[in-house]
Amino acid sequence: QHNEEFIKKVGHSRVQGTYNRYRTIYRHLCEFVPKVYRRDDIPLKELNLTFINNFEYFLRTEKKCRTNTVWGYMIGLKHVISIARNSGALPFNLAGYINSPESVDRGYLTEREIQTLMETPVKSGTCELVRDLFIFSVFTGLAYADVKALTTDRLQTFFDGNLWIITRRRKTNTESNIRLLDVPKRIIEKYKGLSKDGHVFPVPSNADANHIEGTWQAVRFQDRLTYHVARHTNATTVLLSHGVPIETVSRLLGHTDLKTTQIYARAPRMVA
Repeated sequence: QHNEEFIKKVGHSRVQGTYNRYRTIYRHLCEFVPKVYRRDDIPLKELNLTFINNFEYFLRTEKKCRTNTVWGYMIGLKHVISIARNSGALPFNLAGYINSPESVDRGYLTEREIQTLMETPVKSGTCELVRDLFIFSVFTGLAYADVKALTTDRLQTFFDGNLWIITRRRKTNTESNIRLLDVPKRIIEKYKGLSKDGHVFPVPSNADANHIEGTWQAVRFQDRLTYHVARHTNATTVLLSHGVPIETVSRLLGHTDLKTTQIYARAPRMVA
């Protein structure tokens, strides 16, 4: 019932990725209940802390989920349980259940590595596009979904004469105003007129974006380049290392909690 109501909000107040996660939770539960309880379904009144702990164990062992994936799934399950409890259908809550995410260091690039990535020849047009979009994210802090959704009407020249991106993060719906430096402006100009429906870039699918692996292997980066790495690089190498206050960095990245930004601040300030 929750998922049927949630899908109607996608494109308005909710995003497709969150809906997909709830569908995944539902599929795992549909597999978990028959396997552990030997029946197709159970009534809400039988839901208890043992059920929750068993489901977490199932995710870790049977589905091979990592700690942060389990944490995300349990947040979704907790939300649905809260709806049932608030409607009076369920007396149980998750007060006795404790689960925390792991702190993950996704790494970041130094100034020298950024320059190397920009100058390294690539083997195809798709790989060049993906590399350019990654660099664009490095200099703007935008996530993949935000780069893909970026439209030309979001590019505005302020009274200071500089070109800015005026947008909202798709993940958190928070406002994010970003001044464009020379590198991202050149990338925008490079792909001008090549996309449809007013979008700034002809962004490939997430699967096609994996072509970037050919680039990072060519320049022998130790870590796989993802948009998480790009955002971390933007916060650490481009902003914090050049004296931008952490509160400003938090707003630029569209974070809703300063603690999220402080993860970047704990990284070593090696910029060359």
